Amino acid sequence: MSKDFYTAIKDRRTIYGISNEEIVSQERIEEVVKYAVKHTPYAFNSQSGRVVVLFGEQHQALWDITKETLRKIVPAENFAATEERVDSFASGYGTVLFFEDQEVVEGLQKQMELYKDNFPIWSDQSSGMLQYNVWTSLDIEGLGASLQHYNPLIDDEVKEKWDIPSSWLLRAQMPFGKPVAPAGEKEFQPLDERVKIYK
Repeated sequence: MSKDFYTAIKDRRTIYGISNEEIVSQERIEEVVKYAVKHTPYAFNSQSGRVVVLFGEQHQALWDITKETLRKIVPAENFAATEERVDSFASGYGTVLFFEDQEVVEGLQKQMELYKDNFPIWSDQSSGMLQYNVWTSLDIEGLGASLQHYNPLIDDEVKEKWDIPSSWLLRAQMPFGKPVAPAGEKEFQPLDERVKIYK
């Protein structure tokens, strides 16, 4: 599948309705994720982005962890809606976990003290770009995805389950799969209120 850049930007949407039907091979997903990780820009070329891709039982295990973690803190009378939402993510084909290696960030802070307060901000900005690049790439492959943030609630169990280095900070989770329901309607604020141009 191929799209021009502008179409890819427009078509990338939050898709909650996903299934685990294989419409793209795991090998192809690995390729597009690695490509995004390699080519996403980072301040001072720090390359602090880290990614874990989960398929099958590993993907299911993440959302089991998430559900049981939430069960402990969400009131029982409200848990049905939470469980339904988490189960919708678990019904997908896989999940991408996005991390930032704090050892890299802290190393740069020590090397360049003048910018030390900026490195965590720049790290988050680049992580956002990486998330967007992966998300758009998955859309180009015909997959639907959404971006979730159950960190830091699930951080410790995720690190233990998948032997994640202690310096990797979990930033987001992206469940993906075959779209089975379209994205909702999207409203746009007037661009002249959001963009200023001076000539």
